[in-house]
Amino acid sequence: MADDTDIETLRRILRENRRIAVVGISAEWHRPSYFVGKYLLEHGYTMIPVNPKYAEVLGQRCYPSLAAARAAGPIDMVDCFRRSEDIGPLADEAIRIGARCLWLQLSVVNEAARARALAAGLDVVMDRCVKIEHGRLFGGLNWAGVNTRIVSSKRPRQLPY
Repeated sequence: MADDTDIETLRRILRENRRIAVVGISAEWHRPSYFVGKYLLEHGYTMIPVNPKYAEVLGQRCYPSLAAARAAGPIDMVDCFRRSEDIGPLADEAIRIGARCLWLQLSVVNEAARARALAAGLDVVMDRCVKIEHGRLFGGLNWAGVNTRIVSSKRPRQLPY
């Protein structure tokens, strides 16, 4: 089942949850998780990398687990870049550390984990990208001509690069 979270709820989640643990982040610049982490940092969020493979990602100390990251400070949202079958234990850990939101990235869906997190009082978003939703809801996509409500037959100017 795809996520059915309404726009106002998504806006509230992105406005209120400012400390985001990105589970499964990569230090490789071409990976989607790297782009999301960089975007979060550039838009005023505290991005907390969680991946046992790295000591640091994007200049931020990287933690081996959510519990280790929580020991360093509170976590509002857990953003998961993991396979759907890996989400159950991550949802349980998000509940244990007192996170307020469990966010599963594009193509990541786990109904059982969603039910447990909702029962524990967390907001849950599945099969959506934090970066895409933030840009869509807070105006970051219009620079590329997306969602501007302007239709034009003018050819775009060539960029100098």
